[in-house]
Amino acid sequence: MDVDATQLDFEQVSAELLRALRGRRSQEAFARRIGSRSHTIYTWESGRNFPTAARMFEVAALSGVDLPAALRRFYRRPPGILHDLDVTTPPGVARLLDNLRGTTTIQAVASTAGRSRYAISRWLQAKAQPRVPDFLRVVEAVSRRAVDFVTCLVDPEDLPSVASQFRALEAMRKAAYDLPWSHAFLRALELADYVRLPRHEPGWLARRLGLPEEMEAQCLRLLEDGGQIALQDGHYQPVGVGLVDTGRDPAGARRLRLFFSQAATTRLQTAPGPTASSAYNLFGISRADLERLRDLQRAYFRQMRAIIAESSPVEAIVLANMQLVELADAGDADGAPTD
Repeated sequence: MDVDATQLDFEQVSAELLRALRGRRSQEAFARRIGSRSHTIYTWESGRNFPTAARMFEVAALSGVDLPAALRRFYRRPPGILHDLDVTTPPGVARLLDNLRGTTTIQAVASTAGRSRYAISRWLQAKAQPRVPDFLRVVEAVSRRAVDFVTCLVDPEDLPSVASQFRALEAMRKAAYDLPWSHAFLRALELADYVRLPRHEPGWLARRLGLPEEMEAQCLRLLEDGGQIALQDGHYQPVGVGLVDTGRDPAGARRLRLFFSQAATTRLQTAPGPTASSAYNLFGISRADLERLRDLQRAYFRQMRAIIAESSPVEAIVLANMQLVELADAGDADGAPTD
């Protein structure tokens, strides 16, 4: 599930990011370290000018950021392109953005990022280089995770304009780990039928989701105590949070995947027909093509997120669940690899 970054000032975030990369060094010392001039550093941090994304990554590396590790943290299940991806070069930045884009059309990216199709196309082909704010706009447009991206490079507390949003994200993640159904109730508050109610009716959300009423009270209390919802004009309303990525804690993310896999199985057993559908395919495949399927799965979820972000009104709460589970490796029956 990412923070709603539609209100982000990408120029401000970029200036703060560049300032955070400098750390405690003076602008003069930092300029010498990265082979630039102190006046250039000043223009970056004041928001008067910005480097390209490739140059920003180069500066980050010179500042001590482990770029491969940062990208692995962002992806969590890194795609194959990370093996030889050099984001300090324009082609590397283009490959990164294109991988994040998946199957999302250039028109859709341009519309969400607020930039022209021509500009997006040139950035994706490395025929032109996006400056840092535009790079972050595209990251947000294709992944809805711009906040997570910058906080993989620097400490979120060094970014004043996103620190509070990041803390909200962490609170949402904790709520998801502690009480997984809390996010279903959070999404249910957006239902058009709920919004049309004269006022909040205890138990209404639970009945709509097919969950116990005590679960509704517990989840709403957790969300309200965490500052994620508020009672306004008689209804509970989400406060500043959209999608939330829950993969930063691998163990917690695994528990959530297992929980919702089991929840999906239960719903398939109890709600067959048009309200629940599934499909499966059991097959043999090469390692290379298995990685292609994993890349396709990531691209599918990115495109699904883009559709969800634009969808209105909210009329249904849906659990999308898809697994690629390797049943046996290429070894023999004892698990030892064959020659």
